[in-house]
Amino acid sequence: MVETLLGNWAEYLEQRLGSRPKTQIQLPVIPLGVDCEGFTPNREIGTQLRTALGIAPNDIVVLFVGRLIFHAKAHPVPMYLAMEKAAKATNAKLYLIQAGWFEDQQQESNFKEAANLFSPTVNHLFVDGRRPEIRQGIWSAADIFISLADNIQETFGLTPIEAMAAGLPVIISDWNGYKETVRHEVDGFRIPTLMPPAGCALDFAAEYNYDSLNYSTYIGHVSLMAAVDVDACAQALITLIAQPELRQRMGANGRQRAREVYDWQVVIEAYETLWKELSERRAKAKPLPTSIVNPLCDDPCRVLNHYPTDILSPQQRLALGSMADPQKLEMIRTQWMTNFGANKRSPSTTIDQVLEIIAQKESLTVAEIISRFAQSQPVAQVYLYRTLSYLLKFDVLRRVR
Repeated sequence: MVETLLGNWAEYLEQRLGSRPKTQIQLPVIPLGVDCEGFTPNREIGTQLRTALGIAPNDIVVLFVGRLIFHAKAHPVPMYLAMEKAAKATNAKLYLIQAGWFEDQQQESNFKEAANLFSPTVNHLFVDGRRPEIRQGIWSAADIFISLADNIQETFGLTPIEAMAAGLPVIISDWNGYKETVRHEVDGFRIPTLMPPAGCALDFAAEYNYDSLNYSTYIGHVSLMAAVDVDACAQALITLIAQPELRQRMGANGRQRAREVYDWQVVIEAYETLWKELSERRAKAKPLPTSIVNPLCDDPCRVLNHYPTDILSPQQRLALGSMADPQKLEMIRTQWMTNFGANKRSPSTTIDQVLEIIAQKESLTVAEIISRFAQSQPVAQVYLYRTLSYLLKFDVLRRVR
């Protein structure tokens, strides 16, 4: 996506300006991580949860974990339809546990109504995934994990990794980040998805860009155009329901993969390797011939330095102005409008010392003042330059011409 965006912008600028910028951005990919040890299956906890939920030992539990929100995560109806097909084909007593939380009352009532409407043969349970005992223990109560993400804001998806770390076979949509995390027919099944061709959602993008659509509505419209193959999902469920040894084998494969690729120890090591490489490259690189750090966040004293008549220079000589008298200076310090931003300038003690030494010497150059009161401290120098300009502003100091 990033490469496409950069390419599109380069083409756009070439058309508009006659020059195509070269983008040399590296895009190393390091996944999110999980604490695999924290997802170790616990048969005792699993049995306790199943008993508390009224689930018999031989019943099959399919688990979804995540936000229960149709427009920003995964539309539940394709999952309900697939579950119903699987229940009828296998005659197994199926439970679908959705562990998460609803965004609002409308989402909750629609989820529950749709569950009964589209998969009446399945036993539906909704549990609060925000409760620590549910968030950590529910994995041990399940036989199969399912997540049919269909949303463009779902970029990676941690729950399939957590399910694999918990030793569960996974059924996920073949969608964005999910494509890379779960190996089809090894750790579970990736269910085919599709979208309309380019050009079919440009009006949604334009309305979102011009604030005619809010973000939730925008992604909701797009999610309704992303289809998950219901028959393929049903077949994956049927296969796993009928073959407990396959569930066990895929669960073991996924657990090993999670430990080898997605455990935090592995992920942090990948970051450290990247940081080391970047550090070595910086050490070898020649300094860039510019002091501009970020052109989109530049210093107004740099980019707008053509506004004033003069720039305060180190050679400029300064003397006391008409407001340097202590009483008049106190007037400036006690008025909000003239003392505004005092914490972003040199402290009053430094100002008093500057004025005192200038009174003794009659005048000093900016360079001499900086040398006496800021020396080699960059931040103190910046604050002192600001302060000198501030004192000139209110005639506490004046320029010697």
